[in-house]
Amino acid sequence: MFDREHIHSVADITRAQAKAAANDVAQVFEGRVTTYAELDKRASRVAQGLIAEGCKPGARVGFIGKNSDRYYEMLYGAVKAKAVVVGVNWRLAPPEVAYVLNDARTEIVFVGAEFYDVIQQVLSECPSVKRVIALDGGRSDWISFDEWRDGYPAADPMLPAHIDDDVIQLYTSGTTGHPKGVQLTNRNYLATFEAGEASGWADWKRREVCLVCMPLFHVAGVNIGIIGHVHGTKNVILKDVDPQVILKLIESEKINIAFMVPAVILFLLQQPNIKTTDVSSLRQILYGASPIAEDVLRQAQSTFNAGFVQLYGLTETTGGATYLPPDAHDPAKGKLRSCGIPYSNMEIRVVDEKGEDVPQGGVGEIVIRGGMVMKGYWNRPEATEDAVRGGWFHSGDAGYFDTDGYLYIHDRVKDMIVSGGENVYPAEVENALFGHPAIADVAVIGVPDERWGEAVKACVVLKPGQSVEVADIIAFAKTRIAGFKVPKSIDIVQALPRNPSGKILRRELRAPYWEGRERMVN
Repeated sequence: MFDREHIHSVADITRAQAKAAANDVAQVFEGRVTTYAELDKRASRVAQGLIAEGCKPGARVGFIGKNSDRYYEMLYGAVKAKAVVVGVNWRLAPPEVAYVLNDARTEIVFVGAEFYDVIQQVLSECPSVKRVIALDGGRSDWISFDEWRDGYPAADPMLPAHIDDDVIQLYTSGTTGHPKGVQLTNRNYLATFEAGEASGWADWKRREVCLVCMPLFHVAGVNIGIIGHVHGTKNVILKDVDPQVILKLIESEKINIAFMVPAVILFLLQQPNIKTTDVSSLRQILYGASPIAEDVLRQAQSTFNAGFVQLYGLTETTGGATYLPPDAHDPAKGKLRSCGIPYSNMEIRVVDEKGEDVPQGGVGEIVIRGGMVMKGYWNRPEATEDAVRGGWFHSGDAGYFDTDGYLYIHDRVKDMIVSGGENVYPAEVENALFGHPAIADVAVIGVPDERWGEAVKACVVLKPGQSVEVADIIAFAKTRIAGFKVPKSIDIVQALPRNPSGKILRRELRAPYWEGRERMVN
């Protein structure tokens, strides 16, 4: 149960749990077991360390690493010091990593062993970074996280927290090619805790076991761990998404609650030992970040004796907007293609280009208002003003309400592609490909993919007299952008369809691939 009496900020979570259940296990990671009392003390040491490093309230500290128990020690320590955690997507290419660190004016970077080389490569380009801390040790030039943390006292600084203090800054892809830092605050997280409990899906009990397996640079991955700690669960943290390890942990740790993107659910169902693994402990499976194929959902329901809950939201809404409760997953109710109903503390409308409500059943842009809507984009007042108008966040998703008030995603107003839960904007990919000497013009679209939901496809026009192998274009792209943004397929075309003002008609390019489908997104 969410302890409203004692939790008034994210920094209060470990304080409250250390008092209520000091010896309960807070998290388990690769044999390391941490109680709530230990987690609270370690967070205080991290806070003292950041203050000693000169981090003032509002300072940005970066994290680039695989999932780890140390992440939550760092997170709760940062908020106790009133610093803000910048989650860096470790799938990004080095130039993209440098952009995020510089845009956030990151002062301290916590880095996992797999990304030491990346940070070493870009460090000279990041003048605001004054200290790198090696989460896994093994560096003579960077202090190890354990040594650094344990060099400071476990005295909680007890700095006053404000409801609108930033807690986490996560970067989303941008339509202009540059990602934007989404500022999520204490207010956003308190609203998230309230929404989860009021909706009924966050009825998590103390000492239940929660699986944290999605990447911690994603709002959903972070949130499941935080919400687990709010409710006093034992969080089992998985370093990487590995279907075999997930099945093993479900059986050995008796996992009760798990959040997974649809692609991971599909991977689990494809494992040859799924039928012989004891998954009976699972009572709830949350899924989201991209829609799920109905066949996959039906198969998952027959495999796992658990209540399924779909969560729809965006980074800009702290991952929350609607939820599809377990009872709506009954195929007979006809709601499996819906993303659910709004939370009681969130308002959702479907509007036309003038911002006016469309008739029930009509398709329009989904706009969202409520406590989970971000403070704004970091140092981007114009982008913030464009996205949040009159308090309403414009999602870029096109959808409609049915007669029962269930929301359906139909298409995207913006051109964003969602592949395996990762957001990809065509502009980012196009900007990268335009640098290739043989390419004269390019358009990027999302096409159906049974495994990832959507796959990135590029349509390329070559310069006169030029020829190039598709493999060479893909290799070129990999040096400039993250692997998940790189086109999985490339078509060489004579020309791209454009309107009279020169805008690429992506919908026209996409149409043949989505023909015969009820909606224009998977």
